[in-house]
Amino acid sequence: MSLSRKRKKELRKLQNHANKLWESQQVLVGEAADVAREAGRQLGNFNREQFVPAVQDGYHRYAEPYVSRGLSAGRRVLTDGVIPATGAVVGGALSVWDAANDTRSRIASGRGFALPDSAALQKKAAKYGKKTSKKLSARLAALEPKKKGIGAGGVIALILGGLAAAGVAYAAWQTLRADDELWVADDPLRAPDA
Repeated sequence: MSLSRKRKKELRKLQNHANKLWESQQVLVGEAADVAREAGRQLGNFNREQFVPAVQDGYHRYAEPYVSRGLSAGRRVLTDGVIPATGAVVGGALSVWDAANDTRSRIASGRGFALPDSAALQKKAAKYGKKTSKKLSARLAALEPKKKGIGAGGVIALILGGLAAAGVAYAAWQTLRADDELWVADDPLRAPDA
């Protein structure tokens, strides 16, 4: 099938027009990417300069007193109630163990059974209880949480920053996809062979 010169000329014009439109679309996409990049940078600056300090201030003002009060109450219960009780129980168990060892050694040496000395047992139980309480307190102090990481405010700021960046990207995508007829296919138009 052969085309007339007029049709070939019109097809070349159409192809040139499509190429110019494609180039302008590429420039537009490049500018949109620059705008999105700059918006992300500005969002990071806003996040760092405005949002994070406001969240940290709100946390320190409103949440931190309750958190610190709860931590100190828990620590107080642990050090004043749980550790001494655990020390007493462990001390009692160790004193019973010692009494059993004493009885076993007496039987082995041929001295026979005798009632254990309750005062000595109480003294040993108190000694073991204090020793165990000190060890548990020392381990508890070593388990004290150390501040690290970005904290709750930083996590919230990162999430909101990500959402804002996604919103900017979505707006750019909506802007660029608005008219599907304006986009030209990836393959450049070629004039048919004559």
